Amino acid sequence: MAYRLGRSGATGVLTVHAAWQRPEVLVLRRGALVTPETDVHGRAAVARLARIAAMSGASASFDGGAQAHPPGARGLPLVVWARQHLEAQLDQTRADALTAELAGLRLSVRAELAPDGAYLDEADRRILAAMAQPRRLDQIWPLARTPRFRLLCFLHFLRQVGALDISGVGAAAANESGPYRAPVDSRHLAALRTLGLSGPSDRDTVKRAYRRLARALHPDLQPGLPDPRRRELEARLAEVTAAAEALLR
Repeated sequence: MAYRLGRSGATGVLTVHAAWQRPEVLVLRRGALVTPETDVHGRAAVARLARIAAMSGASASFDGGAQAHPPGARGLPLVVWARQHLEAQLDQTRADALTAELAGLRLSVRAELAPDGAYLDEADRRILAAMAQPRRLDQIWPLARTPRFRLLCFLHFLRQVGALDISGVGAAAANESGPYRAPVDSRHLAALRTLGLSGPSDRDTVKRAYRRLARALHPDLQPGLPDPRRRELEARLAEVTAAAEALLR
């Protein structure tokens, strides 16, 4: 919601309610959170937004008709904060899990939710250009010419704000002019995609892919996870295990 209000350049008052806590009232002007002049670098505003984002069971309402901001107040662009906050969530383990989830799927960007060009750097623009048409992750990476983790952080951000359009049908092979390959059974192909494999693979390749994903997804190897994230990883690990078993029969 913060990202969308920021992207639309909203002006008004955003009120966040959470049980047993006083409502948080945020004044927005042209898509930015109004901050006091004393918060020169916006650090207090960033900390406040992070605290609000962590509220459990919170709800929010926005009054777009209100303009109650003091003259000369500073502003923290919500699109900038939202991206930094979301990309900071991605560590190497989650990056590996994201790679597995997106493997074989076609990715593009929803134009109505794409980030504003004013907040993009050259790497961002290359990534978006590569996703101008639906492509697989392994096709986007060489076109984006950016480190793998950098690309995955950007994709995670796009996904969390609803800007990533995902198609369940595999993209055309990267080498369109290559030799003809016989079609693969759809269930077999789905199992390969679940393991992050893009084509026919031998047993050793399947085992290596499974072990890599099992290490990345096993919740017991990530102590301190919140219950929702733990259940998510357990479900994903079950999918990966079932796919490996189907391929190794």
